[in-house]
Amino acid sequence: MAIILYGIPNCDQVRKARAWLNDHALSFDFHDFKKAGIERSLIETWLIHLTWDVLLNKKGTTWRNLSDQRKAAITDAKSATELMLELPSAIKRPVLSIGESIHVGFSDPLYQQIFKK
Repeated sequence: MAIILYGIPNCDQVRKARAWLNDHALSFDFHDFKKAGIERSLIETWLIHLTWDVLLNKKGTTWRNLSDQRKAAITDAKSATELMLELPSAIKRPVLSIGESIHVGFSDPLYQQIFKK
C-alpha cells in the first residue's frame, strides 16, 4: 500500500516522522505543501476520515498570526477548508496517508501502532 507523508520539510514533527519512516525502512512519498500546494479534493477526502478541527492546526504560528475576526470566521469544514487551501501551513502536520487510512501528527507510539506487524 502506498505511503504518502504530507507536510513542510522544516517542521520538526515532519522531520521526526520522515526519520522514523526511514529508520524503519518504509518506502514513502513526501508531498511538500510549500512546493506542491494542496488540492481541494485532497482536503475533502481527508475530511471524510477526520473532523476539520483535528486537521486544522490551531497551535501553530499561522493560526496565531490570523486576526481574531478571521479566527472567529472558521466555524465549519467549509470555512476551515478555504483557510487550509489559502494557507496550507494551517494544516496540522504531518498528515500520513496509507491507502484509505489518514493519520495526523507524529509520535513514536502512534507510528508503532500504525505500522505494527
